[in-house]
Formats: sequence, C-alpha cells, structure tokens
Amino acid sequence: MESWKLKLKGTFNELKGKIKEQYADLTDDDLLYEEGQDEQFIGRIQQKTGKTKEELAKWIDEL
Repeated sequence: MESWKLKLKGTFNELKGKIKEQYADLTDDDLLYEEGQDEQFIGRIQQKTGKTKEELAKWIDEL
C-alpha cells in the first residue's frame, strides 16, 4: 500500500487540520474521508487545488 494511504488511515484528524491550514478553501465535505475511499478523497482535493495525484501524495507523505 502506498505510504500516503497509510498516513490517511493512521493520523487522519491531524492530517485534516494540516490540509485545512494549507488550503483554507477546502470544506469539511471536501475533507470527508471514509476507509477504503482513498481515491475519491484525493480526487476531491485535486479538483479544489489543481494539483496532480502524485503531487498530493508526496505532499501528504511530507506532512
């Protein structure tokens, strides 16, 4: 499993706060995460930020 997916599962509440700090225009609905819905979560963030999946995965790994 990709490391960003493990990070989503392990420390999501902390990660959510950091994402909101970086991208204040993301709503709570955008940041809704459900187990097994990794791709949908990243897709919503991609739409709002204009970043690629790879850019977001790297960024999440670095948080």
